[in-house]
Amino acid sequence: MLTTKFQKRLAQVALTEFDSFRLIRENQQPLRDRIEQYWGELGFAFKSVAIAWSAVFVSWCVKQAGADAQQFRFAVAHARFMHVAIQNANAGTGVFHGRRLDQYAPKVGDILQNNRGGNKFTFDFAARNKAYESHSAIVVEVGADTLGKYLRTIGGNEGDSVGLKEVRLDADGFVKNSSNVYIGLIETLL
Repeated sequence: MLTTKFQKRLAQVALTEFDSFRLIRENQQPLRDRIEQYWGELGFAFKSVAIAWSAVFVSWCVKQAGADAQQFRFAVAHARFMHVAIQNANAGTGVFHGRRLDQYAPKVGDILQNNRGGNKFTFDFAARNKAYESHSAIVVEVGADTLGKYLRTIGGNEGDSVGLKEVRLDADGFVKNSSNVYIGLIETLL
């Protein structure tokens, strides 16, 4: 499947933030000011870097890539934009669709949502709820190596910085989720 201009831009925005800030902690400059910028450019009140900023990071990256508030639910909590994306998929509307891990193979520009804090929330739970603790990050690469298929994500507030993670995929390209770490994906159709 071809990657769209928006999907490429979204991945590039996240990669640029990673390249610029990966070695800097949230309470250090210039990342501290950049986090405040993420909040402000979305119209959210910034209080402190001690407040989780990972959903704000994803929202800011999506906005920088060119999506607007009619297309994506910019939010300070991952659960909010995932819930709306699932509703979009169910209604066949919008350009961001919530997808089940075992039914959709992720691509560059998608958003992978996972549990946090030891929770084991499921996709069905996410479809019914707008508020729960979670995390998400932007898929910036999908590939294969000697261990098989993988994807790489970039997210904010990972290790108190902008972080990169690798997630293994099965032979069909679906996210491996044997320990129920992951909740779902947001497919980017823009």
